[in-house]
Amino acid sequence: MLVAFDFDGTLSDSEMTVLLGEQVGVAPEMAEITERAMNNELAYAESLRRRCALLSGLDLARATGAFEEVTLRPGAADVLDALAGAGVETAILTGGFERGVEAALAGAGADVDTVVANRLPAADGALTGDVEGPLVEGTKDDALAVLRAATGETETVAVGDGANDLPMLEAADLAVGFAPKPAVEPACEGVVDSMDELRAVFEAEGILPESA
Repeated sequence: MLVAFDFDGTLSDSEMTVLLGEQVGVAPEMAEITERAMNNELAYAESLRRRCALLSGLDLARATGAFEEVTLRPGAADVLDALAGAGVETAILTGGFERGVEAALAGAGADVDTVVANRLPAADGALTGDVEGPLVEGTKDDALAVLRAATGETETVAVGDGANDLPMLEAADLAVGFAPKPAVEPACEGVVDSMDELRAVFEAEGILPESA
C-alpha cells in the first residue's frame, strides 16, 4: 500500500509561498494567485512561476526563517507515525518546496518514505525568482506512477485539496479530499476536514488497524 499526500493545505495548513511572500510584502498577491490555481482558474505551473517571480531578491536568511514557520497540521504526525507502524509506504507530492517540507517534518518529529517537491534557486545570497523541480511542469499522477514502480506497491491512496492534486486523485485507487476545493471534490471518494477524520477513513478501509 502506498499513501501519497499533498502538503500545503493537506498535511500542513501553512502555505509556503505566502509565508515567503510575507517577507517581501507580497503575501496578498501570493494568496490571490494560489486561490485561482487551487480552484482550477489558472494553470498550476503558470501560477507557481508567477508567485516565485515575486520572491526575486529575497535574502536567503529570511527565506530560511519563513521555511522554519511551516508546520504540520494538528494530528498529521500521528497519522504518519501510524502509517509507518502499519508498514504503509508514504510519500509527499507537492508543488511546494523541499526545505519547507523538511522543516515541518523535523519540527514534528515525523517522517515519510519519499518527498517529491520543488526548489527555489538562489544566487549571491538571495532567491533568483525562479523555481525548479519535478512538479513545476510535471504532474502528480506521473510522480505517483514512478513511485508505484519504484516501490512495487500496486494499491495507492491519494490525499489532497487543490486542482493540482486532481491528476493523482484520479489515478489513485482511493481518492480522499482534505477540505477540497469545489473543483476537486467530485473526484474524491471520501472527504475529510481533520486528521482524526482521515485516520477514521484509513481505519474503515483497512489501511490502519482500528484504534483501541
